[in-house]
Amino acid sequence: MGNSNEETLTLPTGKTIKIQTGLFIDNEFVESVDGKRFVTIDPSTEGVITTVAEASSKDVDLAVEAATKAFSNVWCHIDGKERGKLLNKLADLMERNLDDLAALETLDNGKAFSITKTIDLPEAIRCYRYFAGWCDKVHGKVIETQNDKFCYTRNEPLGVCGAIVPWNFPISLMANKIAPALACGNTVILKTAEQTPLSSLKVAELCKEAGFPKGVINVLSGFGSTGTVMANHMKIDMITFTGSTEVGKSIQKAAAESNLKRVLLELGGKSPSIIFADSNLDTAVKFTFNGSFFNHGQFCVAATRIYVEEHVYDEFLKKFKTDAEAIKIGNPFESKIYQGPQISRKQFDRIMSYIKTGKEEGATLLMGGERHGERGFYIKPTIFTDVIENMTIMQDEIFGPVTCIAKFKTIDEVIEKANLTKYGLAAAVFTNNIIKAVKLSKEIKAGTVWVNQYMEGDSSLPFGGYKQSGIGREMGKYALREHTQVKTVQINLETNCN
Repeated sequence: MGNSNEETLTLPTGKTIKIQTGLFIDNEFVESVDGKRFVTIDPSTEGVITTVAEASSKDVDLAVEAATKAFSNVWCHIDGKERGKLLNKLADLMERNLDDLAALETLDNGKAFSITKTIDLPEAIRCYRYFAGWCDKVHGKVIETQNDKFCYTRNEPLGVCGAIVPWNFPISLMANKIAPALACGNTVILKTAEQTPLSSLKVAELCKEAGFPKGVINVLSGFGSTGTVMANHMKIDMITFTGSTEVGKSIQKAAAESNLKRVLLELGGKSPSIIFADSNLDTAVKFTFNGSFFNHGQFCVAATRIYVEEHVYDEFLKKFKTDAEAIKIGNPFESKIYQGPQISRKQFDRIMSYIKTGKEEGATLLMGGERHGERGFYIKPTIFTDVIENMTIMQDEIFGPVTCIAKFKTIDEVIEKANLTKYGLAAAVFTNNIIKAVKLSKEIKAGTVWVNQYMEGDSSLPFGGYKQSGIGREMGKYALREHTQVKTVQINLETNCN
């Protein structure tokens, strides 16, 4: 393997950024063993940004070897306080490079620069700092037993953790994956999404600058086949994956059939948002609007099924449509832009196909449903009404700026409708009646339920899904359980044990 070349990218703003486009293995950027590279596309122009090294199974083996040595010889022996210092140093460097990281994320992903800079990057930085605080607090318990036996537990790291991230939040989901793994003493191999490798590679540069030992953090770019190799690898002890339910199932199967490695899956969603007549309607519109169209609808907890009590349905719909019509679509580097392009031609075509199916199945297209502009993967914000639960657009995760709005009459009716899906990632309830709020929060099958808000999160809060929305919990102290294994130690204290 030879050293990869550093490249200089020129942004639409005229600013230049230096990046590395190789594979990051053992603290060095290198070309892939086979020398293969692939292009990454600017979704706002459909033009090529640059080429990136493509990892094969040979490169995965090299990354695993580096991570295994780092775990056994260095990382698991480093004091928790020192691990915390390194995570905080990485957060410091990300703050120093905030504009460059946000620009790379926008260039590669298409989301508005103003949003990337004020939401995505700060959330990632907070995540590293949060888990830095846990590094010296991962410990077991002393357990009282009979007959003078001294018993305690140890929370020990798993070993090498493979992390596979999607393209919708590359930099923040990278943090969600590697921060808890590192805090618990594991080493990491992260596979970027093929659509959005650039920001993760920049963070890899900062990891080296922060002083992480060789092999502790490795970053590979590649396609689904690279993730499959990781899921099947006998020397990877855990796979954590965020993405579609279908791919999650294949990863779980591969993990089981290889070495029965630990699996943490955060998968698809089809989240209901329920608005009662006694709620503050302006608040409900504000949060469900953002819950529907934030990140161009490309996020797993998107409020794609909105149920409104019939007494306020018309008023809600009028306000919601007005806000949707005011969305500014365009070049994500321009000010006041809320919606940029979808991630790729494939995703653009997929969303347009769902819109066509919605119309064919009898839903009413209230607005949108068309391409915006002539260049780039832009789709106008789309609202369907007159929808019923067995329609495809009410069952499948569309992952675009498409939402469905329906009426309901009773609490029992809306609870039943909210649960008529294979997913269970998130939900929201808008009401000023605490009894209703508590009842629905209990009855809805979802890993997160928001009341009078939407999409509010924190690094300290567990996140994950019910049903086919995933296995396990990310974030908070719950993530520590996922990234450690418990060992029980029993010591006989009897003096005549000889």
